Amino acid sequence: MTGPRLTAHERRVLAELERDLRRDRRLDRRMRTFRPGPRSPLARVAAYRPRGRTVAALFAVSVTLMVSGIVTSQPVVIWAFAVAWPVTLYAAFRLLCRWTEG
Repeated sequence: MTGPRLTAHERRVLAELERDLRRDRRLDRRMRTFRPGPRSPLARVAAYRPRGRTVAALFAVSVTLMVSGIVTSQPVVIWAFAVAWPVTLYAAFRLLCRWTEG
């Protein structure tokens, strides 16, 4: 350490604080089993890191929905494709970002 040393009084106060903290069993248990709180949904989406198999499966589902939507013209199938396609594109984008980062 390059800073000034602690005085005897400061060391004594610090030792007392450490001794009190060691005696606190509830704090000790909380520190040992610490889990960060729930993250926001947007943070979870931004941290999504898909695997190649996941993107391939999403792509297969999207293509299947697109083809069956074209063939049958069923609104349910077209809406399912409209929901699946952006998810597929986002997962592919995140996968490409993961592959290209250092």
